[in-house]
Amino acid sequence: MERLLSRIFEKLKNTKAGALSAFIFFIVAVLICIFGFWKTLFILIFTLGGFIVGAFLFGDESRFKKFLDRILPPGRVR
Repeated sequence: MERLLSRIFEKLKNTKAGALSAFIFFIVAVLICIFGFWKTLFILIFTLGGFIVGAFLFGDESRFKKFLDRILPPGRVR
């Protein structure tokens, strides 16, 4: 995950801020035109939430194993 984010941030450093902002706002505008404001907001909130949960759980392998042990009985599935 860190490698992916570092590669993305490295590419963003070489990109002009105006072009990047224009691209992001274009995507948001297209989503609003297609789905409407509230559905777009719902999509963006869940995308951000998924990113945060994924970064938290999959950032450390031992943390993910502890999470699985809390949900699933240890030893039965793995």
